[in-house]
Amino acid sequence: MITPTTLYWIIFIVIALASWIVSASLKRKFERYSKEPLPMTGRDVAQKMLRDHGINDVQITCIKGQLTDHYNPATKTVNLSDAVYHGANVAAAAVAAHECGHAVQHATAYAPLKMRSALVPVVSFSNQWMTWILLIGMLTINTFPQLMLVGIGLFAMTTLFSFITLPVEVNASQRAVNWLREAGITDNHTTEMASDALHSAAYTYVVAALSSLATLIYYILIFLGGRRD
Repeated sequence: MITPTTLYWIIFIVIALASWIVSASLKRKFERYSKEPLPMTGRDVAQKMLRDHGINDVQITCIKGQLTDHYNPATKTVNLSDAVYHGANVAAAAVAAHECGHAVQHATAYAPLKMRSALVPVVSFSNQWMTWILLIGMLTINTFPQLMLVGIGLFAMTTLFSFITLPVEVNASQRAVNWLREAGITDNHTTEMASDALHSAAYTYVVAALSSLATLIYYILIFLGGRRD
């Protein structure tokens, strides 16, 4: 009979392999599409997309790192990595438009984004304490099982956050691709490239969500097994 630990490690290895494949594919595609020139830089694309959607209170900043691009709803900033901010290519345009897609979601009160933002403080608290609570909970499962349940509850919030992130990211990519085509920044050929790049990026969130779910199930099985013992 396969134990919860064995099952977890099997799933963990499969997910780790999938994560490596997805990451390698994403890096390869962005390198390829970074060589496909466009007449606008990522900064130009971001400015135009925000302007076209009537958003005037969001700033665009340049940050360090590779693929560190993100939208911060708290500060209303579209933060673009140096390669995206200055790059005039399909990959840069896709990323810039995607991050602006989040700004559009924020401006239009997109429900999944509101839910995700509401969970940020909870997830931050969970990430700070759940590892220690789960560890102590496993050690005291037969004398104080409630602590393990608290840890599982905290981890469940991070798993929920991962799954709520999926529609947020997919929707932002859809907004980005549609706008790039409608604005005439990309033609049919380069629109397909942008879509392909963003789809590959979305798979990283799918893998992360599945990994979190697998780990949550593992802790639940440990709890159930410990209680039976």
